[in-house]
Amino acid sequence: MFELSLLCPEDRVEDVSEALDALDALSVSVEDADAHTEHEQALFGEPGMPAPREGWQRSRVVALFAEQNQAEQASALLQVQDFFQGCAVVGVQPVPEQDWVRLTQSQFEPVDITPEFWIVPTWHELPEQAKVSIRLDPGLAFGTGTHPTTRMCLRWIARQPKENLGRTLDYGCGSGILAIGAAKFGATDVDAVDIDPAAVESTNYNSSANHVEIKAGLPDAADGDSAEYRIVLETLRASLARDPQRFTRMAAVDALREQMKKLRLNGCVPLNEPALLR
Repeated sequence: MFELSLLCPEDRVEDVSEALDALDALSVSVEDADAHTEHEQALFGEPGMPAPREGWQRSRVVALFAEQNQAEQASALLQVQDFFQGCAVVGVQPVPEQDWVRLTQSQFEPVDITPEFWIVPTWHELPEQAKVSIRLDPGLAFGTGTHPTTRMCLRWIARQPKENLGRTLDYGCGSGILAIGAAKFGATDVDAVDIDPAAVESTNYNSSANHVEIKAGLPDAADGDSAEYRIVLETLRASLARDPQRFTRMAAVDALREQMKKLRLNGCVPLNEPALLR
């Protein structure tokens, strides 16, 4: 694998990227050429506001090619094009071989929810103090136990008396981590729903791997006409992120009530803090 690096002004990035794609580059990435310097530019504006610019004044464009001669030929062809004016070739260099699986795994360590309750990737040994554990590997669906709201909900679940949990709904289940945690601590008849079919598939896989029974499906699986849930688990990440001005507890409650208006709830709902809402 070989990497062709280019420097391009803002108004040339799109043309150069399209040309690299036409020259059979395996991938093309664009980054701030001045990153980690005093000239670094932030392109992300305040939530709900447009970005201050569409691109960096100076971009580093990196294209990957399978063979060195492909990268060198692409470099030569680009340099004679009119749209390459103002751009420069940094060079062609080999990409070191890496064990990408091992590199990815090194980024995920066991997560302690309580001293005795742990989320542990399958390539790690269980900690000696882990009396309850969820085996979970990073995947396409959100939820590995590292996000603060996920950990907070799991900690709340772990602290509940077994008889308090009862029938449970994980609303926006992602990887199914909250539903699995509830089942591990005594919840009965656990439903998990998500609008993403990949999340439903992930929840089914993870629940089977953790030897708990969960009914996962698209939102229609939570039957609003007949279902009663004692516990509803929902971290409300998406709802609140769309409107940062509503980051208040009462707004979170209102958002959840709106989402759940078709469900008959009979119990409590843990939100972004370990509180019970009747």
